[in-house]
Amino acid sequence: MPEEKGIGGRFESWVRRHPELPGVEMLSACVQYALTRRPFDKDAFIHELTDAITGDNYPVPERMLTHAEHIVRGYVSDEMFDERPPHDTLSLFATEGGTAAMCHIFDSLMKNGILHKGDKIALLAPVFNPYIEIPELDTFGFEVVNVSASLFAETGVRQWRYPQEEIAKLADPAVKLVCLVNPSNPPSLALSDRVADQIKEIVAGPNPNLLIVTDDVYGTFVPGFRSLAAELPCNTLLVYSYSKHYGCTGRRLGVIGLHDDNVIDEMIAAFPQDRKDRLAKRYGTLTLDPGSIRFIDRLVADSRSVALNHTAGLSLPQQTMMVLFSLFDMLDEGQAYKARIRQIVHRRLDLLLEGARMKISEDDKRAGYYIELDLLAEAERVHGKDFADFPEKNYEPVDPLFRLAEQTSVVLLNGGGFDGPQWSVRVSLANLDDLDYLKIGHHLRAIFNDYAEEWQRSKAAG
Repeated sequence: MPEEKGIGGRFESWVRRHPELPGVEMLSACVQYALTRRPFDKDAFIHELTDAITGDNYPVPERMLTHAEHIVRGYVSDEMFDERPPHDTLSLFATEGGTAAMCHIFDSLMKNGILHKGDKIALLAPVFNPYIEIPELDTFGFEVVNVSASLFAETGVRQWRYPQEEIAKLADPAVKLVCLVNPSNPPSLALSDRVADQIKEIVAGPNPNLLIVTDDVYGTFVPGFRSLAAELPCNTLLVYSYSKHYGCTGRRLGVIGLHDDNVIDEMIAAFPQDRKDRLAKRYGTLTLDPGSIRFIDRLVADSRSVALNHTAGLSLPQQTMMVLFSLFDMLDEGQAYKARIRQIVHRRLDLLLEGARMKISEDDKRAGYYIELDLLAEAERVHGKDFADFPEKNYEPVDPLFRLAEQTSVVLLNGGGFDGPQWSVRVSLANLDDLDYLKIGHHLRAIFNDYAEEWQRSKAAG
């Protein structure tokens, strides 16, 4: 177990003696940056890192290590809030990736009586399919309102943007919560300023207690990205994971962010006494004043069925990796890395479209991590409505995916599984070599041309 007193000096001495070791220069730069940017006690900070990587203790505090929370908050401020954070403090709960964050949020909202079985919630669609599947579970049984991105830039070219009348569905006070992935998955577009402003007007007017869960895992792929958690801090639960930015899905590094001034705590404080008494009994083993426990800390307790709250929290080696990822991002090298990965996904997107000879809308908020291609819209753009009707009348929506798999061994996902158009396909630009996307595009165009030839033959025969 490391000794805290004097550990800062011992670390600096070790760095000086071992400049040749891989990673020493970067580790030293990260530590020095943290000590420069934050008023940390050097011994306390380096001891936290050293003890955490040793993994010999449970997390204390359970929600997140003290210095780690400060550093990750700084990362979120830079990358999710465009370096313009709200004045209120953002409290963070480190979780096993964004998926655990989703589960904890739904569970605690139910446990605390903020949501009830059968309540009405909204999904901005297309959306990551677990957001579609979780509300259907018997535990929740939510009534789901789909807010659909149905605008077209021109005939046959989907814009994947939300009409005003779709966003207006959130104005219904019966809609208790809205979930969105921003930038979206699979269209991979950040929310437009127009839509963000409309949601802000809805919260300021007809639906002030609307809860927003925003999953911003792809935010670093859009220059100048700004989360709804920055625009509507009182109403929004932020979900973030490092998995996409650093290609580290298997490390399970995520956070839930909730500003200290929030409507959830206000709603709990306004509960009638019988509901307060029920919650006091649930959390009474944690403190003599269970009513004072904030929702962010209730999430932590609920993640371990309350009774195991003292063992809650993300493992400390994982929190150490989260800290180092955050600090690296703040260095010049981290910003250069960010620019490069943006270039990579957009280059692959261009190659895919070149091979497929398909057109997409121009959009400066495009992340480019995924793309969703609407095959029927493309059919109408190239050959008109009659051709677009042909595959829909004669084949199942998954037919092009099976043809692609049989002919080329390439497997894509159907966009209908994300509440997108049934005849759309989702392509990830993060997984393969650049030229593979050119080949996939060629294969998609070949299948598209097969449909066109069948259509021409059917017209000639008819």
